[in-house]
Amino acid sequence: MRIDLHTHSRFSDGTDTPTTLVMKALAADLDVIALTDHDTFSGVAEAQEAGRRIGLKVIGGVEMSTEHAGASVHLLGYGCDPYDRELNAELTRIRFGRSNRLPAMVQKLTDAGLALTLDEVLAAANGAPAIGRPHVADAMVAKGYVADREQAFSEWIGEDRPAFVPRYACELERAIDLIHSARGVAVLAHPWGRGGDAVLNAPYIEALVRHKGLEGIEVDHPDHDDETRSLLFEMGARLGLVRTGSSDYHGTGKKRNPLGANLTRQSALRDLTARIRRRGGIA
Repeated sequence: MRIDLHTHSRFSDGTDTPTTLVMKALAADLDVIALTDHDTFSGVAEAQEAGRRIGLKVIGGVEMSTEHAGASVHLLGYGCDPYDRELNAELTRIRFGRSNRLPAMVQKLTDAGLALTLDEVLAAANGAPAIGRPHVADAMVAKGYVADREQAFSEWIGEDRPAFVPRYACELERAIDLIHSARGVAVLAHPWGRGGDAVLNAPYIEALVRHKGLEGIEVDHPDHDDETRSLLFEMGARLGLVRTGSSDYHGTGKKRNPLGANLTRQSALRDLTARIRRRGGIA
């Protein structure tokens, strides 16, 4: 069984519709995927319906934008009630934080000689409810300013770059509580990718397990090298965590992350599903 538990659609910063994503997952010989768009459940129903029609299991999920110690941390929630009032209120606040900084980013780019309008960014987002920097990058690509999203982030809109503007994100420990209150299971996304180990060190992850009930960590991910994967796998085993693997697929938004680039073990999926059911979530 081939399982990929972290993918994105056009409802956040992926480039495929949920239905297209499911069809591509089938073509990639996957049996199970999770749709984990940034800060929204909007594409889950469509993806699950497409999965039911073609015989591919789709787990509903979300990737929350959170922060700890002033640094960005991504948290995956699996099996949540997509209509939970408190969680959705926080996701809405996070999405507003994403979109509200866009005018300032556009102005910074324009002042630097890369003329861009908010309408062009919204056109690049194509109606996505979670609009953010990847859509600014797509608008920059369309104008010919950069070759791809990677160049846009590395030269202009990444943290500490000339057009970066900070935004609101939920505090990590509160985000875990919100996922739990929505009857979901909380898993740290790519925790040690891109210097994340400086923020999410092993003692802190252990504290999250003991005091907040964190259930899992994403181990096999494109941002983790072999040594990092080995360390996370061993730590996860010691702490009794679900250890997942995924592509973090974004369509053409992240060209080095094809569907099935990393996989979750079948035993880990069984563990995750059991934990969702124990919480009363949607497995």
